[in-house]
This record gives sequence, C-alpha cells and structure tokens, in this order.
Amino acid sequence: MEWANTVTLYGDEMFISSVRKNRIFGSQFHPEKSGTIGLKLIDEWLKDQSPVSKNDRPLNLITPKHTLTKRIIACMDVRANDQGDLVVTKGDQYDVREKSTTATVAGSVRNLGKPISLASKYYAEGADEICFLNITSFRHSPLLDQPMLAIVEATSKEIFVPLTIGGGIKDTIDPDDTHHSALEVASAYFRAGADKVSIGSEAVYAVEKWLKTGEKGKGAIEMIAHTYGKQAVVVSIDPKRVYIDPVTYNGPYKHELVYGKPDGPENERGQAWWYQCTVSGGREFRPLSVVQLAKGVEELGAGEILVNSIDRDGTGSGFDVELIQLVKKNVKIPVVASSGAGCVGDFVKVFQKTGAEAALAAGIFHREEVKITEVKETLREAGMHAREDKRNL
Repeated sequence: MEWANTVTLYGDEMFISSVRKNRIFGSQFHPEKSGTIGLKLIDEWLKDQSPVSKNDRPLNLITPKHTLTKRIIACMDVRANDQGDLVVTKGDQYDVREKSTTATVAGSVRNLGKPISLASKYYAEGADEICFLNITSFRHSPLLDQPMLAIVEATSKEIFVPLTIGGGIKDTIDPDDTHHSALEVASAYFRAGADKVSIGSEAVYAVEKWLKTGEKGKGAIEMIAHTYGKQAVVVSIDPKRVYIDPVTYNGPYKHELVYGKPDGPENERGQAWWYQCTVSGGREFRPLSVVQLAKGVEELGAGEILVNSIDRDGTGSGFDVELIQLVKKNVKIPVVASSGAGCVGDFVKVFQKTGAEAALAAGIFHREEVKITEVKETLREAGMHAREDKRNL
C-alpha cells in the first residue's frame, strides 16, 4: 500500500488501480486503449498539480476526477435457421419465425444478418461491447456446438472490444453421458475468444437454492468467478411486472412496489406492481422477486447484471426506468439496461434517471432505425462521457 496512488471499488472489493513512486506512475490497465477518453485520463495524470506530502505523496488519493464512460452494447440473438446456418435473428422472445404471407419467407427463421459481419459492423460504428446470445437448439451440447464456438473465435479476431457469450453456460451431459461442468463450458468460450459469459435461468435456480440452503461456492457463478474473476460473469435477468391492488396489498414484496406516476403512461397511472423473475426467456415464472435475484447473484459472485424487461422487450417504448432504478439501488456491481429502446433519447433518459453503467440494444441497431454513432453523439451532447473514436475496418 506504500505506493498506492488510487484505489477502485468494484462491488464490495477494493483494489489498487494505480501506483506512484515520486513522479512515476503505473496502472493495472491501459487507458490509451480506451481511445479519446483514456488519453484524457492520462493527460490529467500528466497535468496533475495536486499537493504532495513531505514524502512526495499526493494528498487527494481517492478523490474521483473523471466520470466513467457510458457503454453502448450491441446484442445479437444467434440461432440456426432451417438450413443449419447460424444467423442473427430477433422476435417476440424466442418466436423468431417470419409472419409474412409471402411463400418464400413465411414460417422461416427471421434472418437479420450474419453474426461475424454484424459484429464487425457494430465494432466499426463504435460499439463498446458485443454480445452474442445463443438461442439455437444446441447440437448435442454446448461443447459439441462447434459452429457457435467457431463464430466466437472468428469474431474475436475481427473486433477489439469485450465480447460476451450467453446461452448454455451450465452443467451439461452429452449424448454419451459425458458430464461437463458450467466452468468447462465457459472455459471453452473463453479459449475461443470471449471475455465474459452470460448466465440466465441457471442464475435464478442458483439463488433459489442459496436462499433455501445458505450454501454457496459450488455453482456456475461462483466457480467461473473464482477461476476467471467476477468481471467475467454477467447475469442476465428477465423480470416481469405483477400488478397488485395498491390499497389492500400486504404481501412479501410490499417494500419493492413501484407506483405508476400521475404524469406517466396512462395505463400505469394509479397502478402498483412488483417484479417477478422468470426463466426460459420469460415463459416460466419463479417464486423470486427481482430484488432477491439481484442481491443473490451479487452475493454469489456475479460481476455485472443485465436487466431485461419482459414487459418492454420489442415495444420500442423505452427502457423500464423504474425497473433499472430498483435494481441499481439494491446492488453495488455494474448494471446494464436492456429491452425497449426505440430512439436515441431513450439511452439518454435511462442513463440520466438510473445511473446505469451501460445500455444494450438489438433490434433497433439491426434494422438501422438507430445507429450507434447517433447514440454516442447524443450522449455527448447531453454532457455524458461516451467513447468518441470511430473504427474504420
């Protein structure tokens, strides 16, 4: 600690993020790789005129001087079409079949592009992270799903921002009864080039078990976080509103209730609700609230929470700000807002209203209704830090 210059709080853990000996600085990360924002950080170090003590130590060691960059994440649902090719698709939860009456496309898997080419496109436009969600039926098991592993490996050679892979990160059994742990599955994706793995339904079951038994340390979240670090584990949650009578309700979630604002959407005025957790993409409800789940996964070792909204997904009506606020105020780890973005203003609103560290979108980027460059520019105009550099591939 003698040479500690700055410390950083990540969840409930504090670590030394830079060291200083007289006028020599060192850091555990590479600010210059964060583009303009990182170079500004280095510039602040070089120009720092902070007073020092008798032993040449800075006196304001942990006073924050730079706000974090708001991250924009492009997400792609990847699924095998009827010909066996992996394509990026989008639909109502997992209903990704075309509804068109045209004979050539009716009933076929909606094809919005190829995973690698779309990832490269979003990287060039300035996406801060890329996320693949594997929603295809696995060929026997995740470790035998070689096409998806190949997609991750090829994409990691084309983009140079964090790459997250979700879908199937759990204990599995091959057709020949060979058992694979969630850690083994995650390791395969990390070796292929992923930086993070996203865990969904399995996280719900893990928290339910932990709340019931108090035991932890042997589940997917804990094992992956212990091996690769908490920052490598994202938990994706899918809560849905449960409306109640605001006058008579005295149930277990009364302290988590959200009330519709008088000037809010007309269908929410006078209403109250809590958020119930779901699994299988929102198709099955579980006896767990979003607050219980968020606190539980943080306790188990998750480094980040991706908050989806079953009610807002695909609506284009904006992020569920109340939901993001609820999760954000109950955990210390980073929160990613997802579901419902319809315009660039929705990104500004969710950052201003909730303090979320990142926002994720899919359909509006795929359909080019909104471009990542537009989002970044609007955020900067609103006074927020957003990565400025554009990459020309």
